[in-house]
Amino acid sequence: MSPEEKLRVGNTKFAFNLFQEILKQDSQENVFISPSSIAFALAMTYNGAEGKTQQEMLATLQLLGMSDAEINSANQALIQSLETVDPKIKLSIANSIWARDNVALKSHFLDTNRQFYKATVSKLDFANPKSPGIINSWVSEKTKGKIPQIVESFQVDDILLLINAIYFKGDWKTKFDPSQTIEQPFFLVDGSTKQHPLMSNSDEYGYYENDQFQAVNLPYGKRRLSMYVFLPHPESSLEEFYQQLTPENWKQWLKKFFFRRGNVKLPCFKLEYEVGLNNTLKAMGMREAFSISQADFSSISDIPLAISGVKHKTFVEVNEKGTEAAAATTVVIDRVKSRQPPPFQMRVDRPFFFAIQDNQTGTILFMGSILEPKL
Repeated sequence: MSPEEKLRVGNTKFAFNLFQEILKQDSQENVFISPSSIAFALAMTYNGAEGKTQQEMLATLQLLGMSDAEINSANQALIQSLETVDPKIKLSIANSIWARDNVALKSHFLDTNRQFYKATVSKLDFANPKSPGIINSWVSEKTKGKIPQIVESFQVDDILLLINAIYFKGDWKTKFDPSQTIEQPFFLVDGSTKQHPLMSNSDEYGYYENDQFQAVNLPYGKRRLSMYVFLPHPESSLEEFYQQLTPENWKQWLKKFFFRRGNVKLPCFKLEYEVGLNNTLKAMGMREAFSISQADFSSISDIPLAISGVKHKTFVEVNEKGTEAAAATTVVIDRVKSRQPPPFQMRVDRPFFFAIQDNQTGTILFMGSILEPKL
């Protein structure tokens, strides 16, 4: 299996694992993520990891058995392939690294991400209140204004931000006729209904149906990219569908789509979504990278570092013409040497030892033990 194929398989597994983990915390809300954006941001971060931190990231990304060179070259090929996917589709991928201006970063880490991920590297004065706006402007530009803010402010120990931004705009191969869009009942999880605009179109589509769901392939442009819509049968539910949503089943389902004439009614919708991924990634096995005592990012800097936050924001709008979507993922890396542990609690309510020492000479002037304090 080529490195490109290994990456594709790993990315698919990572995507479904990530989605299932996010559903555990957002099962009652609309969810929209870009696994690719998150994977690219973490792959850049991976280039600075060593030891167990690196291995946990490798396992979480489902890339065990691949060398660093294979991962980076396969990602480079993937980015190049995606950006030339279809002249009728706009798809751009941008990566950047933003570093505190007084911190020395290792050149191999920066050069690797420049070479394979086309990452721009910038140094900023994180103490300047205008610095978050500079980063937000970059993200907004790369997402065509759909994600105007990803950074609110910097913390005193923030050292480095690694950011991926993806923008997609594609017209349906067969556009929906706006005159056929009609407000109709949409059935909610609790059994109630709401009136909502449903688009309608008749054409030949890739289609698959089994005893659990119907599914349709709605292609964009020249068909290389598609939206796959899976609709559980009325006697089933989305929750039951998620139990079957695995990389293995996904691969088998896609093989069973065949062209069939039919009518599709699809709601117009628009969604902005934001999620913190710290707990999600820890649950997927990437624990050490967040640990102030165990994280090993020694390939980034000689300063002890750990990930303090992974933040993901997305936008999507689906209408009669097509789909516009954007995503941004930021990995914030902090210095750990100056971080204070949580306040401790010490209740001296048992026998104890104590000493009085001259700290300049080390002379112990007094020492003793108290078995029963008395006044």
